[in-house]
Amino acid sequence: MQTAADAGDAATLLAAVPAGRRVALVDPRFVGHVHALRLGLTDPRFAAATVPGALTAQPEARGALLRALRRTTAAVGAGAPVVAPDTDPAPDDRTVPGRIAVALEAEGTAVKRPELGSLTATVPTDAGARATAESARDGVDDEAVRLRSAVKAHDGFFTTFAISPYSRYIARWCARRGLTPNQVTTASLITALIAAGAAATGTRGGYVAAGILLLVSFVLDCTDGQLARYSLQYSTMGAWLDATFDRAKEYAYYAGLAIGAVRGGDDVWVLALGAMVLQACRHVVDFSFNEANHDAVANTSPTAALSDKLDSVGWTVWARRMIVLPIGERWAMIAVLTALTTPRIVFYALLVGCALAACYTTAGRLLRSLTRRASRTDRAAQALADLADSGPLAQGVAAVAPGLRGAFTAPAVALLGTLVMIGGALFLPYGSWLTVAAAAVYVLLSGLAVARPLKGALDWLVPPFFRAAEYVTILVLAARSDAPHAVPAAFGLVSAVAYHHYDTVYRIRGGTGAPPQWLVRTIGGHEGRTALVAVLAAVLTHAAGFTTALTALAVAVALVVLVESIRFWVSSSAPAVHDEGELA
Repeated sequence: MQTAADAGDAATLLAAVPAGRRVALVDPRFVGHVHALRLGLTDPRFAAATVPGALTAQPEARGALLRALRRTTAAVGAGAPVVAPDTDPAPDDRTVPGRIAVALEAEGTAVKRPELGSLTATVPTDAGARATAESARDGVDDEAVRLRSAVKAHDGFFTTFAISPYSRYIARWCARRGLTPNQVTTASLITALIAAGAAATGTRGGYVAAGILLLVSFVLDCTDGQLARYSLQYSTMGAWLDATFDRAKEYAYYAGLAIGAVRGGDDVWVLALGAMVLQACRHVVDFSFNEANHDAVANTSPTAALSDKLDSVGWTVWARRMIVLPIGERWAMIAVLTALTTPRIVFYALLVGCALAACYTTAGRLLRSLTRRASRTDRAAQALADLADSGPLAQGVAAVAPGLRGAFTAPAVALLGTLVMIGGALFLPYGSWLTVAAAAVYVLLSGLAVARPLKGALDWLVPPFFRAAEYVTILVLAARSDAPHAVPAAFGLVSAVAYHHYDTVYRIRGGTGAPPQWLVRTIGGHEGRTALVAVLAAVLTHAAGFTTALTALAVAVALVVLVESIRFWVSSSAPAVHDEGELA
């Protein structure tokens, strides 16, 4: 920390700081809470941020900061006082940091102004104002505010009332001992894997232990995010680990339950894979809709207005959050049913609950889309194209086929292809080459669906239809096969492909775009993998080779996507984020 005599001296001192370091300017008359300064000066997610009387800039904004400081110095004079006259029309911009923040924004650099709530941050101009500010500061417990703000603003009922009241204190305990959110995230994963192992024993004691451990894992899952918010330890790697580990924990637990059930004489692998497929398809509906409307320009639809009106009634907020069966409610249900019942009942409850939640959320999104005349951007269309995961076959069709016109053409064509593919897998004789023909029709229709930019009102349905076609086809063909252990192999294949699809979502959310095209081409795209599984089922009819082929395909896809994903996220320049919105 160094003290500058005036604005000119501040510019000299800042220029001397190594270019790769974050810098901050704080007015010497600043009065406020320590946590207000933390929020303004230490959050790594923003290139520049400010609170009244303080400003920070990360290395990427250092050049803009120095230019703004020099312009400010030239305007007010190198020896100007740190506080401008009281006649300044913008009180928060009277300080040198405030003036520089305005200059940065005028140049085009985004400056984050965090919400301080009851926290104090000000630069008093006289003794009376200082006394008032100090009184306001002393009247608020900033540690209590810090603990409150560690909890996600919009969370599920179970998480809010059964977990967060004490998990925030676990987060503070971790912070005081130097633990990082990534370490807590890893502990949550390990705990969930142990729970899956306990469930795989197939004993009542194992099921009880699994249920308890799954709840402990969820507590840690909440704690990692609260620790990140409490200590402002956000990171790109942390966001990726938090998101992907949630899927890994849930799928590993499903597998553990299925293994335990088989040991008890009840094969529920089809139910386990069905639950995973339904959950993944439900998620892609949310992801696709959100990306389609991320920057849409239009008036709020009547459906959205009704939703906002319902949110003004307290109990409806919680009821609607519980209806969608978010991760807290879902894991609590799984844990309790595991301990008290059987894996089959657990999966039945999951399938029914997730199906109802999917119907509720999808119906709401359909109504919003149909009643909102939105103008969707090129960015939204590109995001939907990336989520579609079209491989070389569909891209080849799209390149030579004329774009089909019509407001609802793309989702209608995608739905038709999905019905043809799933119907062929379900109703045609198993192993028939007619199923391969259905796959060829699916490839053709998949290409036609994405031949034009996906800017229609319901075009966000295209990626969910493709996910359903691929996942359900793999499930059905494996279930109808006489090959031993074909469904567990299919479970592994869908897990690997779903990881790729979730990874695509997280990259888009991070602003870095979808995985590279070479990766999509290498693993075939959704239509290529679907057609390949149909061919394998026809060639390897009634043979254990089908299981071997599915396993080999699962391993190959997993290796390619995991290696590329880990390489990307470890070396990524994506902005540091931490999910604040997704309940699932």
